[in-house]
Amino acid sequence: MSGSTPGSLNYRTDGDPAAPPLILGPSLGTSLAVWDRQTVALARTHRVIRWDLPGHGGSPAGLLPAGPAVADLGRLVLRLADEVGADRFGYAGVSLGGAVGAWLALHHPERVSALALVCSSARFGEPGPWRERAALVRGAAGTGPVADTAPARWFTPSFADSPQALALLADLRATDPESYAACCEAIAAYDLREALPDITVPTLVVAGRQDPATPPSHARELADGIPGAGLTEVAGAAHLAGVERPGPVTAALLGHFADPAGSGQPPCGDAARHEAGMTVRRAVLGDAHVDRAVAGTTPFTADFQDFITRYAWGEIWTRPGLGRETRSCVTLTALTALGHHEELAMHVRAALRNGLTPQEIGEVLLQTAVYCGVPAANAAFAVARRVLEEESSGG
Repeated sequence: MSGSTPGSLNYRTDGDPAAPPLILGPSLGTSLAVWDRQTVALARTHRVIRWDLPGHGGSPAGLLPAGPAVADLGRLVLRLADEVGADRFGYAGVSLGGAVGAWLALHHPERVSALALVCSSARFGEPGPWRERAALVRGAAGTGPVADTAPARWFTPSFADSPQALALLADLRATDPESYAACCEAIAAYDLREALPDITVPTLVVAGRQDPATPPSHARELADGIPGAGLTEVAGAAHLAGVERPGPVTAALLGHFADPAGSGQPPCGDAARHEAGMTVRRAVLGDAHVDRAVAGTTPFTADFQDFITRYAWGEIWTRPGLGRETRSCVTLTALTALGHHEELAMHVRAALRNGLTPQEIGEVLLQTAVYCGVPAANAAFAVARRVLEEESSGG
Protein backbone atom coordinates (compact mmCIF):
# COMPACT_ATOMS: atom_id res chain seq x y z
CA MET A 1 0.00 0.00 0.00
CA SER A 2 1.29 3.46 -0.90
CA GLY A 3 0.43 6.75 0.70
CA SER A 4 1.38 10.28 1.68
CA THR A 5 -0.28 13.44 2.90
CA PRO A 6 0.45 17.02 1.84
CA GLY A 7 3.82 18.11 3.17
CA SER A 8 4.94 14.56 4.04
CA LEU A 9 7.07 11.80 2.59
CA ASN A 10 5.79 9.29 0.06
CA TYR A 11 5.81 5.76 1.46
CA ARG A 12 4.81 2.18 0.75
CA THR A 13 3.84 -0.51 3.24
CA ASP A 14 4.10 -4.29 2.82
CA GLY A 15 3.29 -7.15 5.16
CA ASP A 16 0.80 -7.79 7.95
CA PRO A 17 -0.45 -4.48 9.41
CA ALA A 18 -0.36 -6.13 12.85
CA ALA A 19 3.29 -7.21 12.56
CA PRO A 20 6.13 -5.24 14.19
CA PRO A 21 6.89 -2.15 12.06
CA LEU A 22 10.22 -1.90 10.23
CA ILE A 23 11.04 1.39 8.47
CA LEU A 24 13.49 1.31 5.55
CA GLY A 25 15.34 4.45 4.45
CA PRO A 26 16.87 5.00 0.97
CA SER A 27 20.22 6.34 -0.16
CA LEU A 28 20.75 9.67 -1.91
CA GLY A 29 19.50 9.61 -5.49
CA THR A 30 17.46 6.42 -5.17
CA SER A 31 13.80 5.73 -4.52
CA LEU A 32 12.20 3.23 -2.16
CA ALA A 33 12.85 0.68 -4.94
CA VAL A 34 16.38 0.37 -3.55
CA TRP A 35 14.79 -2.02 -1.01
CA ASP A 36 12.86 -4.14 -3.53
CA ARG A 37 15.16 -7.15 -3.16
CA GLN A 38 14.76 -7.29 0.65
CA THR A 39 11.10 -6.36 1.06
CA VAL A 40 9.44 -9.72 0.36
CA ALA A 41 11.59 -11.55 2.92
CA LEU A 42 11.34 -8.83 5.57
CA ALA A 43 7.58 -8.51 5.10
CA ARG A 44 7.05 -12.11 6.22
CA THR A 45 7.72 -11.07 9.82
CA HIS A 46 7.34 -7.28 9.78
CA ARG A 47 5.15 -4.50 8.55
CA VAL A 48 7.67 -2.96 6.18
CA ILE A 49 7.41 0.79 5.59
CA ARG A 50 9.65 2.22 2.84
CA TRP A 51 9.94 5.94 2.19
CA ASP A 52 11.27 8.32 -0.49
CA LEU A 53 13.57 11.25 0.19
CA PRO A 54 12.16 14.71 -0.65
CA GLY A 55 12.01 15.19 -4.41
CA HIS A 56 12.92 11.52 -4.97
CA GLY A 57 10.50 8.85 -6.18
CA GLY A 58 7.01 9.89 -5.16
CA SER A 59 7.90 12.41 -2.41
CA PRO A 60 7.20 16.06 -3.21
CA ALA A 61 10.01 18.58 -3.51
CA GLY A 62 10.33 21.45 -1.07
CA LEU A 63 10.06 19.44 2.16
CA LEU A 64 13.46 20.54 3.46
CA PRO A 65 14.18 24.02 4.85
CA ALA A 66 17.05 26.26 3.81
CA GLY A 67 20.32 25.03 5.29
CA PRO A 68 18.96 21.50 5.78
CA ALA A 69 20.37 18.91 8.18
CA VAL A 70 19.93 15.19 8.60
CA ALA A 71 17.82 16.08 11.62
CA ASP A 72 15.21 17.59 9.28
CA LEU A 73 14.94 14.26 7.45
CA GLY A 74 14.70 12.50 10.80
CA ARG A 75 11.76 14.66 11.79
CA LEU A 76 10.01 13.86 8.51
CA VAL A 77 10.47 10.14 9.25
CA LEU A 78 9.04 10.58 12.75
CA ARG A 79 6.02 12.33 11.20
CA LEU A 80 5.65 9.39 8.82
CA ALA A 81 5.91 6.92 11.71
CA ASP A 82 3.16 8.80 13.56
CA GLU A 83 1.04 8.83 10.40
CA VAL A 84 1.20 5.03 10.03
CA GLY A 85 0.81 4.37 13.77
CA ALA A 86 4.36 3.10 14.40
CA ASP A 87 5.06 4.26 17.94
CA ARG A 88 8.15 2.03 18.16
CA PHE A 89 9.86 0.53 15.12
CA GLY A 90 12.93 -1.18 13.76
CA TYR A 91 14.87 0.91 11.29
CA ALA A 92 17.30 0.10 8.48
CA GLY A 93 18.80 2.67 6.14
CA VAL A 94 21.19 2.77 3.21
CA SER A 95 23.87 5.51 3.22
CA LEU A 96 21.98 8.79 3.84
CA GLY A 97 19.01 6.71 4.97
CA GLY A 98 21.33 5.10 7.52
CA ALA A 99 22.46 8.50 8.76
CA VAL A 100 18.80 9.33 9.38
CA GLY A 101 18.48 6.11 11.38
CA ALA A 102 21.56 6.92 13.47
CA TRP A 103 20.09 10.36 14.25
CA LEU A 104 16.79 8.77 15.25
CA ALA A 105 18.52 6.21 17.49
CA LEU A 106 20.59 8.94 19.14
CA HIS A 107 17.85 11.51 19.70
CA HIS A 108 14.75 9.30 19.95
CA PRO A 109 15.90 5.91 21.29
CA GLU A 110 12.44 5.35 22.78
CA ARG A 111 11.08 5.08 19.23
CA VAL A 112 13.72 2.77 17.70
CA SER A 113 13.79 -0.90 18.76
CA ALA A 114 16.73 -1.96 16.56
CA LEU A 115 18.91 -0.27 13.95
CA ALA A 116 20.76 -1.41 10.82
CA LEU A 117 23.19 0.88 9.00
CA VAL A 118 23.86 -0.34 5.44
CA CYS A 119 26.82 1.16 3.57
CA SER A 120 26.58 4.25 5.73
CA SER A 121 28.95 6.45 7.72
CA ALA A 122 29.34 8.67 10.75
CA ARG A 123 30.78 11.32 8.38
CA PHE A 124 30.61 11.16 4.59
CA GLY A 125 33.92 12.87 3.93
CA GLU A 126 34.82 16.56 3.75
CA PRO A 127 31.90 18.97 3.22
CA GLY A 128 33.47 20.77 0.23
CA PRO A 129 32.84 18.08 -2.42
CA TRP A 130 29.23 17.70 -1.29
CA ARG A 131 28.62 21.44 -1.66
CA GLU A 132 30.26 21.32 -5.08
CA ARG A 133 27.92 18.50 -6.10
CA ALA A 134 24.94 20.53 -4.85
CA ALA A 135 26.05 23.44 -7.04
CA LEU A 136 26.53 21.11 -10.01
CA VAL A 137 23.01 19.67 -9.95
CA ARG A 138 21.49 23.12 -9.50
CA GLY A 139 22.92 23.93 -12.92
CA ALA A 140 21.20 23.46 -16.23
CA ALA A 141 22.15 19.76 -16.51
CA GLY A 142 20.40 18.79 -13.26
CA THR A 143 21.19 15.32 -11.96
CA GLY A 144 22.42 14.08 -15.35
CA PRO A 145 26.16 14.49 -14.67
CA VAL A 146 25.81 12.78 -11.30
CA ALA A 147 23.91 9.90 -12.90
CA ASP A 148 26.69 9.50 -15.46
CA THR A 149 29.24 8.84 -12.72
CA ALA A 150 26.97 6.99 -10.26
CA PRO A 151 27.52 3.44 -11.60
CA ALA A 152 31.18 3.51 -10.54
CA ARG A 153 30.12 4.41 -6.99
CA TRP A 154 27.03 2.30 -6.66
CA PHE A 155 27.97 -1.00 -8.31
CA THR A 156 30.88 -3.23 -9.23
CA PRO A 157 31.63 -3.21 -12.98
CA SER A 158 30.00 -6.59 -13.61
CA PHE A 159 26.67 -5.38 -12.18
CA ALA A 160 26.53 -1.84 -13.54
CA ASP A 161 24.57 -2.79 -16.68
CA SER A 162 22.05 -5.04 -14.93
CA PRO A 163 18.31 -4.23 -15.12
CA GLN A 164 18.25 -3.41 -11.41
CA ALA A 165 21.14 -0.97 -11.78
CA LEU A 166 19.66 0.74 -14.83
CA ALA A 167 16.29 1.17 -13.10
CA LEU A 168 17.88 2.92 -10.12
CA LEU A 169 19.92 5.16 -12.39
CA ALA A 170 16.68 6.17 -14.10
CA ASP A 171 15.31 7.12 -10.66
CA LEU A 172 18.37 9.31 -10.12
CA ARG A 173 17.90 11.11 -13.44
CA ALA A 174 14.26 11.77 -12.52
CA THR A 175 15.10 13.23 -9.10
CA ASP A 176 14.31 16.89 -8.46
CA PRO A 177 17.67 18.74 -8.68
CA GLU A 178 16.95 21.19 -5.87
CA SER A 179 15.91 18.40 -3.51
CA TYR A 180 19.00 16.40 -4.43
CA ALA A 181 21.16 19.46 -3.77
CA ALA A 182 19.48 20.03 -0.40
CA CYS A 183 20.25 16.43 0.60
CA CYS A 184 23.89 16.98 -0.42
CA GLU A 185 24.00 19.99 1.89
CA ALA A 186 22.56 17.91 4.74
CA ILE A 187 25.28 15.30 4.17
CA ALA A 188 27.96 18.00 4.12
CA ALA A 189 26.90 19.16 7.58
CA TYR A 190 26.62 15.64 9.05
CA ASP A 191 29.21 14.43 11.57
CA LEU A 192 28.13 11.94 14.22
CA ARG A 193 31.56 10.54 15.10
CA GLU A 194 31.80 11.86 18.66
CA ALA A 195 28.21 10.84 19.45
CA LEU A 196 28.50 7.18 18.40
CA PRO A 197 29.11 5.89 21.97
CA ASP A 198 25.79 7.46 22.99
CA ILE A 199 23.77 5.22 20.64
CA THR A 200 22.21 2.53 22.85
CA VAL A 201 19.89 0.89 20.31
CA PRO A 202 20.95 -2.65 19.21
CA THR A 203 22.80 -1.97 15.96
CA LEU A 204 24.01 -3.92 12.94
CA VAL A 205 26.44 -2.36 10.45
CA VAL A 206 26.62 -3.77 6.90
CA ALA A 207 29.41 -2.88 4.45
CA GLY A 208 30.16 -3.63 0.82
CA ARG A 209 33.80 -4.66 0.58
CA GLN A 210 34.19 -2.86 -2.77
CA ASP A 211 32.27 0.27 -1.78
CA PRO A 212 34.19 3.40 -2.88
CA ALA A 213 31.62 5.81 -1.43
CA THR A 214 31.56 4.52 2.16
CA PRO A 215 34.46 2.05 2.31
CA PRO A 216 34.59 -0.74 4.92
CA SER A 217 36.72 1.53 7.12
CA HIS A 218 33.64 3.74 7.58
CA ALA A 219 31.62 0.70 8.65
CA ARG A 220 34.30 -0.36 11.11
CA GLU A 221 34.30 3.12 12.61
CA LEU A 222 30.54 2.82 13.16
CA ALA A 223 30.78 -0.69 14.60
CA ASP A 224 33.70 0.22 16.86
CA GLY A 225 32.03 3.41 18.06
CA ILE A 226 28.51 2.11 18.77
CA PRO A 227 28.48 -0.08 21.90
CA GLY A 228 27.76 -3.73 21.09
CA ALA A 229 27.26 -3.15 17.36
CA GLY A 230 27.70 -6.08 14.97
CA LEU A 231 29.44 -5.86 11.60
CA THR A 232 28.82 -7.77 8.37
CA GLU A 233 31.02 -7.19 5.31
CA VAL A 234 29.61 -8.35 1.98
CA ALA A 235 32.02 -9.55 -0.68
CA GLY A 236 31.51 -8.55 -4.31
CA ALA A 237 29.40 -5.49 -3.52
CA ALA A 238 29.87 -1.74 -3.87
CA HIS A 239 27.73 1.04 -2.36
CA LEU A 240 24.27 -0.39 -3.04
CA ALA A 241 25.17 -3.76 -1.56
CA GLY A 242 21.58 -4.82 -0.95
CA VAL A 243 20.78 -4.43 -4.65
CA GLU A 244 23.91 -6.13 -5.94
CA ARG A 245 24.20 -8.91 -3.31
CA PRO A 246 20.66 -9.25 -1.90
CA GLY A 247 21.21 -12.69 -0.36
CA PRO A 248 23.80 -11.89 2.33
CA VAL A 249 22.34 -8.46 3.06
CA THR A 250 18.83 -9.89 3.49
CA ALA A 251 20.16 -12.71 5.67
CA ALA A 252 21.98 -10.25 7.93
CA LEU A 253 18.90 -8.06 8.30
CA LEU A 254 16.60 -10.99 8.99
CA GLY A 255 18.90 -12.21 11.73
CA HIS A 256 19.22 -8.77 13.29
CA PHE A 257 15.50 -7.98 13.26
CA ALA A 258 14.36 -11.52 14.17
CA ASP A 259 13.87 -10.28 17.72
CA PRO A 260 11.28 -7.46 17.45
CA ALA A 261 12.30 -6.13 20.87
CA GLY A 262 15.82 -5.64 19.58
CA SER A 263 17.41 -7.27 22.64
CA GLY A 264 20.17 -8.89 20.60
CA GLN A 265 19.54 -12.17 22.43
CA PRO A 266 18.26 -15.48 21.03
CA PRO A 267 14.43 -15.64 21.02
CA CYS A 268 12.73 -17.21 24.04
CA GLY A 269 9.94 -19.79 23.98
CA ASP A 270 9.38 -22.61 21.51
CA ALA A 271 6.99 -20.63 19.31
CA ALA A 272 9.31 -17.63 19.10
CA ARG A 273 12.32 -19.86 18.42
CA HIS A 274 10.44 -21.69 15.67
CA GLU A 275 9.36 -18.44 14.01
CA ALA A 276 12.84 -16.92 14.23
CA GLY A 277 14.41 -20.19 13.09
CA MET A 278 12.20 -20.45 10.04
CA THR A 279 13.07 -16.87 9.10
CA VAL A 280 16.80 -17.49 9.32
CA ARG A 281 16.53 -20.92 7.70
CA ARG A 282 14.84 -19.36 4.67
CA ALA A 283 17.41 -16.57 4.52
CA VAL A 284 20.37 -18.96 4.62
CA LEU A 285 19.08 -21.94 2.62
CA GLY A 286 16.61 -20.21 0.32
CA ASP A 287 12.84 -20.43 -0.01
CA ALA A 288 12.92 -23.23 -2.58
CA HIS A 289 14.89 -25.58 -0.34
CA VAL A 290 12.81 -24.84 2.76
CA ASP A 291 9.54 -25.13 0.84
CA ARG A 292 10.60 -28.59 -0.37
CA ALA A 293 11.49 -29.63 3.15
CA VAL A 294 8.18 -28.39 4.54
CA ALA A 295 6.19 -30.01 1.71
CA GLY A 296 7.97 -33.30 2.34
CA THR A 297 7.24 -33.36 6.05
CA THR A 298 5.36 -36.45 7.23
CA PRO A 299 3.95 -37.37 10.63
CA PHE A 300 7.11 -39.45 11.09
CA THR A 301 9.49 -36.49 10.38
CA ALA A 302 7.40 -33.62 11.76
CA ASP A 303 9.03 -33.61 15.19
CA PHE A 304 12.50 -33.64 13.65
CA GLN A 305 11.67 -30.73 11.33
CA ASP A 306 10.34 -28.78 14.30
CA PHE A 307 13.47 -29.66 16.29
CA ILE A 308 16.01 -28.46 13.70
CA THR A 309 14.00 -25.31 13.02
CA ARG A 310 13.82 -24.40 16.71
CA TYR A 311 17.23 -25.60 17.84
CA ALA A 312 19.69 -25.34 14.95
CA TRP A 313 18.16 -22.29 13.28
CA GLY A 314 16.17 -20.63 16.07
CA GLU A 315 18.78 -20.93 18.84
CA ILE A 316 22.21 -21.29 17.23
CA TRP A 317 22.06 -19.47 13.87
CA THR A 318 20.22 -16.54 15.51
CA ARG A 319 22.87 -15.98 18.18
CA PRO A 320 24.68 -12.63 17.93
CA GLY A 321 28.14 -13.98 18.87
CA LEU A 322 29.23 -14.95 15.34
CA GLY A 323 28.36 -13.52 11.95
CA ARG A 324 26.71 -15.59 9.23
CA GLU A 325 29.93 -15.81 7.19
CA THR A 326 31.83 -17.24 10.16
CA ARG A 327 29.07 -19.73 10.92
CA SER A 328 29.19 -20.88 7.30
CA CYS A 329 32.97 -21.42 7.55
CA VAL A 330 32.56 -23.52 10.70
CA THR A 331 29.72 -25.53 9.14
CA LEU A 332 31.65 -26.26 5.95
CA THR A 333 34.60 -27.48 8.00
CA ALA A 334 32.49 -29.79 10.15
CA LEU A 335 30.58 -31.29 7.23
CA THR A 336 33.83 -31.88 5.32
CA ALA A 337 35.44 -33.60 8.30
CA LEU A 338 32.43 -35.87 8.83
CA GLY A 339 31.91 -36.63 5.15
CA HIS A 340 28.30 -35.40 5.05
CA HIS A 341 28.42 -34.55 1.36
CA GLU A 342 24.71 -33.92 0.74
CA GLU A 343 24.60 -31.45 3.61
CA LEU A 344 27.90 -30.00 2.42
CA ALA A 345 26.43 -29.22 -1.00
CA MET A 346 23.49 -27.49 0.65
CA HIS A 347 25.80 -25.40 2.84
CA VAL A 348 28.09 -24.41 -0.02
CA ARG A 349 25.00 -22.75 -1.51
CA ALA A 350 24.20 -21.30 1.91
CA ALA A 351 27.73 -19.92 2.21
CA LEU A 352 27.26 -18.03 -1.05
CA ARG A 353 24.00 -16.57 0.27
CA ASN A 354 25.79 -15.58 3.48
CA GLY A 355 28.39 -13.58 1.56
CA LEU A 356 31.34 -15.92 1.05
CA THR A 357 32.96 -15.85 -2.37
CA PRO A 358 33.95 -19.05 -4.22
CA GLN A 359 37.57 -18.16 -3.48
CA GLU A 360 36.85 -17.92 0.25
CA ILE A 361 35.02 -21.27 0.18
CA GLY A 362 38.13 -22.75 -1.45
CA GLU A 363 40.29 -21.30 1.33
CA VAL A 364 38.06 -22.91 3.97
CA LEU A 365 38.41 -26.31 2.28
CA LEU A 366 42.17 -25.86 1.92
CA GLN A 367 42.45 -25.08 5.63
CA THR A 368 40.29 -28.12 6.34
CA ALA A 369 42.70 -30.33 4.36
CA VAL A 370 45.45 -29.54 6.86
CA TYR A 371 43.47 -30.40 9.97
CA CYS A 372 40.85 -32.90 8.78
CA GLY A 373 42.75 -34.81 6.10
CA VAL A 374 43.44 -34.58 2.40
CA PRO A 375 40.96 -37.33 1.35
CA ALA A 376 38.11 -35.54 3.16
CA ALA A 377 39.02 -32.21 1.57
CA ASN A 378 39.45 -33.83 -1.86
CA ALA A 379 35.88 -35.11 -1.73
CA ALA A 380 34.68 -31.74 -0.43
CA PHE A 381 36.38 -29.87 -3.28
CA ALA A 382 34.58 -32.12 -5.76
CA VAL A 383 31.21 -31.38 -4.12
CA ALA A 384 31.90 -27.64 -3.91
CA ARG A 385 33.11 -27.44 -7.52
CA ARG A 386 29.90 -29.08 -8.76
CA VAL A 387 27.72 -26.72 -6.71
CA LEU A 388 29.65 -23.61 -7.75
CA GLU A 389 29.42 -24.57 -11.41
CA GLU A 390 25.67 -25.10 -11.06
CA GLU A 391 25.25 -21.76 -9.32
CA SER A 392 27.35 -19.86 -11.87
CA SER A 393 25.34 -21.35 -14.74
CA GLY A 394 22.02 -20.64 -13.05
CA GLY A 395 21.36 -24.35 -12.54
